[in-house]
Parts: sequence; structure tokens; C-alpha cells
Amino acid sequence: MKVVDVSEFYAERGGGVRTYSHAKLAAGARHGVEVVIVAPGDADREERREGGRIVWVKSPPLPLDPRYRVLLRERAVHAVLDAERPDVVEGSSTWTGGHFVARWRGAAAKALVFHQDPVAVYPHVLFDRFVSPDVLDDLASPWWRWLGRLAHAFDLTVVAGEWLAERLRSRDVPRVEAVPFGIVKRPTRPTADPELRAALLRQAGAPEDAALLVGISRHHPEKRLGTVLRGVASANDVRRERGQAGVALALFGDGPLRAWVEHEAARLGGTYVAGFTSDRDHLHAALASADAFVHGSAAETYGLVVAEALDAGLPLVVPSRGGAADLADPRWAETYPPGDARACAAAILRLLDRDADTLRAGAKHAAVARVRDLDAHFAHLFARYAELGRPRPRRVTELHA
Repeated sequence: MKVVDVSEFYAERGGGVRTYSHAKLAAGARHGVEVVIVAPGDADREERREGGRIVWVKSPPLPLDPRYRVLLRERAVHAVLDAERPDVVEGSSTWTGGHFVARWRGAAAKALVFHQDPVAVYPHVLFDRFVSPDVLDDLASPWWRWLGRLAHAFDLTVVAGEWLAERLRSRDVPRVEAVPFGIVKRPTRPTADPELRAALLRQAGAPEDAALLVGISRHHPEKRLGTVLRGVASANDVRRERGQAGVALALFGDGPLRAWVEHEAARLGGTYVAGFTSDRDHLHAALASADAFVHGSAAETYGLVVAEALDAGLPLVVPSRGGAADLADPRWAETYPPGDARACAAAILRLLDRDADTLRAGAKHAAVARVRDLDAHFAHLFARYAELGRPRPRRVTELHA
């Protein structure tokens, strides 16, 4: 079986989509499935990667984030699909990539992979301080109808979890199926590194007895890093006023808001902006050396970095909506309303006041019971694609209705 993924948000320095795509390429090689990623790049070229291939289609950079490019050349994408002759073609976005796949007239089965919920990313992030998320979802009804028309051109719409499947079904999106995501699990859990912990606290300007939180996030408005930074600073102030050890944050990641994040971190204090690292051993060691993981985004379809934190045995402070919330449980997490810095601070304080050993035991249980191995996800996905068989006739004209 050959699977071609038209992935317009794949980028060399991307975040979750890049991680997921590389894992899919490697899983395909293990499972005897040829996987090809079609992505926007700086030139028309092809390369082998992780046991599969990437076909780059020359595309202009995204103005707000030059790490990414904008997939605009529909004929070029169709030419790649014609040449590849896939058994299954994935549209991994609801934007140009998804529509290019929907309008392609080849014989392959088609799957729409719902990696991003734009209603959660934009209206929720901008307005949920003033209007409830349910009302915002209702106001976005034209977009849901538009998504439904797009999904009608596909044999399947794949989402990361049952909670998200129910969200789409409630908005009349057809043929939605949950194929739960997962992470690349390490054979052994990383161990705490006291020297690394001390270094991270020092770089955050905190004393060695402070509680250490770790965050991993792209620096983008949807990640609500301002909420996290203000929440950590407020929690630190409260604990110091109580005569307790303070709170510090080591924040990994990069993105278009990097300068603002660094400015805000310097203004508030107590945060070390560590930037992007490709050294996963270092990242896992940082997680293992921390007291908790803190997260701001409520717009992710699956909390990849949250799952990584659980796998490292870390308890969580996460928003009460979205993919991160789907991995939370009172036994190992505290939640707060998205975007509310005071509530984030209160959640941090509640977690740090709890018994650390009990929380870590809960997180270790979650690592087994709630965090799926990524290879199991791809085995499930490839098996489902194999079941699609002969694709049904698609009504391309629906996309222009």
C-alpha cells in the first residue's frame, strides 16, 4: 500500500506536524507501507527521509512565520499525485492542501486528517474571555458547514481522539473516526539530572530550592504563553509570600512570538526561555528533572508534548479544554479555564501543595493507561486505510456549492 500525505504545515523546523510526519514515514517502513509526504518547500525537489520520501513543491514563505511555507500550486500537487498513484491520499489540513486533495480526480481512497481546529485556534483564543466557547462554536456555523462540504469529498475524516470526533459529529461533519494518537515511547524512563535541574533554575534566576516547571511550546498566539508566564509569576509571588520555596519555569520552543515571549519573561521574571532544541535526550532529561509540566494551549487536537511529559512521569497543569485536557485526570493533574492567568496560578499552587509522590505515581499510571505508543497509532491507521478498499464515488462539485 502507498499512502501520500499532502501536508502543507510540514516544515523543517516545525512542531507537532513535523514530529508526527517523521514518525509516520518511519512507521510506514516498519509496516511495509510506502509513505510519501508532499510539502511546500524552497524548491521543487525530492529526498528520502525516515524510510520514506518527501516531495517538496516550491512555495512562498508564510509572512508571519517564515519557518513555514504556503502551498499554492494546485496543479503541481496534482501532478505529484498523478505520478505517485497512491492507494490512499491524505489531506492533512482543511486549507489549501485538503482542498487540493478533494479536487484531485485520481482513483485513490481519500482521508481528511484533522490536525487543527481553526475555531479553537482563532475565535476561542481571541474572544473566549468575553463569549462562551459554545456560543463561539454556534457563531462559526458557516465554517462548520464548509468543513462538512469538504469532508463529503473524502472517504474518512481522521481525528486524534474520541472527544474531538464527538465535537465534529455534533457539527454534522460526516464519516468522522477517532484513531488515537500517541508518542514514541522510550524503552526506559529518563532519570532526573540534579545538575541540569540546578542549571535550569539558575538560568531562570531562581534559587535551587524553587519548584521547577517545564513547558514545551511553539511561540504562537494559540499557545497562550502569556497565560502561562503570568500564572507562573503569580504562583511564585504567592509562595514567596507564604514563606515557601518559589516557582520557576524552563520554556522550550520557538516561533513568531519569540521576541515578545523573551520580553515578557524578562519583565515578569522566573522564566528561562530555552528556545528550540533538537536534542531529545536533553529535553527528556529536563522533563525528568522537573516537578511538573505546565501548558497553555486549549486548541490542540492532541497534546503531544503533554503526553511526552506524562511518559516522563510528570504531573500536569493544563487547560480544561482541548487535547491537553483529554490527557488530564485529578489523580495526576490540575486544570484551569483557558486563558485565565489567575486560575493558572491557582492550579499551579494546588498541584505544588499536593503530595509529590502520589502525583508522580498517578502520572506513571497515566503513561501506561492513557498514553498510546505511536507505532500502535500508525498500525491502527494503516489497517483502517487498508479496509477502505474501493473508494466510493466522490462529488467534487460539492466543494463549489
